[in-house]
Amino acid sequence: MNVEKQVEFDKIKELWMGLAVTQQAKEKIKEVSICLSERELRKQLKDTTDSRNMLEKLGTPPLQNMEEIKDILSVAKKGDCLSPYQLERVENTLVVLKRFKDYLERGKRYENALSYYEENINAMAELREEIARQIRNGQVDDYASKELRLLREQIRECEERMKQKAEQILRSHKEYMSDQYCTFRNGRICLPVKKEYKFKIGGSVLDKSSTGNTLFIEPVGAAKYYEELQMLKIGEENEVYRILYTLSAMVGDAALLMDENIAMIERLDFIFSKGKLSLDMDATQPSINTERTIILKDARHPLMDKKINVPLQFQIGDKIQGVVITGPNTGGKTVAIKTVMLNCMMAQCGLHVPCGEANICMNRSYLCDIGDGQNLAENLSTFSAHIKNVLEILSEVTQDSFVIMDELGSGTDPAEGMGIAVSILEQLRKSGAIFLVTTHYPQVKDYAAQTENIINAKMTFDKETLRPTYQMVIGQAGESCAFYIADRMGMPNEMLKVAIAAAYGKEAVGLYEFQKKDIVLQKGNTRKISKIKKTKDGKTQLKGKYKRGDSVMIYPDKKIGIVCEPINEKGVLRVQLPNKKIWINHKRVKLHVAAEQLYPEDYDFSIIFDTAENRKIRHDMERKYTEEIIKKDVSDYDK
Repeated sequence: MNVEKQVEFDKIKELWMGLAVTQQAKEKIKEVSICLSERELRKQLKDTTDSRNMLEKLGTPPLQNMEEIKDILSVAKKGDCLSPYQLERVENTLVVLKRFKDYLERGKRYENALSYYEENINAMAELREEIARQIRNGQVDDYASKELRLLREQIRECEERMKQKAEQILRSHKEYMSDQYCTFRNGRICLPVKKEYKFKIGGSVLDKSSTGNTLFIEPVGAAKYYEELQMLKIGEENEVYRILYTLSAMVGDAALLMDENIAMIERLDFIFSKGKLSLDMDATQPSINTERTIILKDARHPLMDKKINVPLQFQIGDKIQGVVITGPNTGGKTVAIKTVMLNCMMAQCGLHVPCGEANICMNRSYLCDIGDGQNLAENLSTFSAHIKNVLEILSEVTQDSFVIMDELGSGTDPAEGMGIAVSILEQLRKSGAIFLVTTHYPQVKDYAAQTENIINAKMTFDKETLRPTYQMVIGQAGESCAFYIADRMGMPNEMLKVAIAAAYGKEAVGLYEFQKKDIVLQKGNTRKISKIKKTKDGKTQLKGKYKRGDSVMIYPDKKIGIVCEPINEKGVLRVQLPNKKIWINHKRVKLHVAAEQLYPEDYDFSIIFDTAENRKIRHDMERKYTEEIIKKDVSDYDK
């Protein structure tokens, strides 16, 4: 059984994961489970409290996801060269470490225990400053070294001289040029020379225009600068790689220390995520005990809106180990037991709980059977699924377990279900576990009232508004209010009398106080089923289903045709296809477009269906006597 899903603790985890920053913290939250060490649990709860206090006083800590920097460090450990981008990411991480270290340092003024983790973080100022000095805007900075600065100044000067030389030739030979500006081809400066003057300008042709009327020539005077420029750029590239390899080696040397810093960041991110969840839920730190006592004051379901949620008051312990909750449907019984278990599970996972005050015992296991467990894949009915879950629970339950069961014994014959419910409760009582169950069976309420260590509770109901108040009253058995609700909602008195007599006997009918005068159920207008008319011999009447000129689709080929003869008594119609007419059963035909939408009224369909020769003969017959004969069309029949 998936207890976390049944009580919706998985949704709490989703909210919790959304508050973590690092992927490692998110994974840890996903796998978190109840803590069974009292010492460790008390430490976890104190961490949550300390993180919340620091969040309230100093705001959100400056954290970032560490997955990218882990990949970069793995490259540096191998001795490979890091790119300027990767080095900037390292610098950004070191900046985050510095800011986070300062954040924790400020927490020391409040004597917050978490702030002393600052001593375990090394911001590595020297490495950060070295990278910041040499890498800027995704590239090695000019001032990373004197050699690099000198080379780049020489490159700029060489490029300027090359450009000046080309522009000088351009100005002195304007009449040979297609344009009044220089251009570059493959890194070489070129002049746009008209094709007919290509021998007037000394140099190498590097390219030509799409029309071929312009040639791009690198002048001889500029070519010597290009060669010098390439030598300078090779020197620049070598110096850049030297700087990058030096910085990469520094990062590689610091990788193990960086790993320790990242692990500390991820650990603190997990702790601060608990503080953030506490703030978001307006939760409080619970007290922890091992005395099998649970006390919740003003407890809320953590997934419900605080503005509409009605706080729950709950207490169990002091020789009471089981509570049987009764009350009307939609009265909040299921929400109540989920609220209790969710608060207990959250507390035992080191989280604050959405309560005004809470004292929660540690449990070895949490077991539950909630909702309709019907499983069609396993051929299990609702009752079978419940029994399967119950048997699993009873096989695992111990005196340190916490069990909740919803609608105990439901889904089968009431008398037998009641008996099974009592037997389950007796087994839970013998186990010594704490348990909460909901039921509608009056016999189960009687059992709880008469049995040691078990007590009744009810969810209150406002009979005036027909709405539940979501308040639990421990020590009193509830009532379903089914007859009262049905009466107020308009069920006729005659129906209620039958129901009361069936439930409690005819004598009980006279004791019931009806809430209104008798009424009669009013039936509204309902639509009728439209049936296919049949002929006297019982066959379906199909005449008129398709008309001449209707466009129809023929299956399975999905061909489009035109109806030329409607359905006959055998259910067959004739359809005009390209170059032929066919007879086909109506079941293989579906209307595509009605004739009324395709042709005007009184349209002459002979234009479509008759040959030109027959149309001429028919026209002659209308005017005069003729011995011509209209030829009958011979068509293929669809098999």
